[in-house]
Amino acid sequence: MNLLYAGVLVVSGACLVLLDVRFSLVLRRGPVAAVVALVVGLVFFIGWDAAGIALGVFRHVDSHWASGILLAPEFPVEELMFLLFLTYLTLILLSGWRRWRESRERR
Repeated sequence: MNLLYAGVLVVSGACLVLLDVRFSLVLRRGPVAAVVALVVGLVFFIGWDAAGIALGVFRHVDSHWASGILLAPEFPVEELMFLLFLTYLTLILLSGWRRWRESRERR
């Protein structure tokens, strides 16, 4: 079992949290809305993956970088972590872009 990929996702996610906290982009600005958006995004992407798995488009391939832990057939634990990371990153980028645009409009 290798946890390198999972570890990279955890460290990358922690960096997103630090960025979010430093600039009050998502969770500190509106915690309830942020959690709802994270859950909705995560559910959407899990459904997307489930459809891809059912259609045979997505397949889990054993990798020496991954843990090998599957939450469901063809759905490794690292995929769930990646989907959470992707959703959170998208919220941070959107919030940062809005804040940048608002600051430009004030000038």
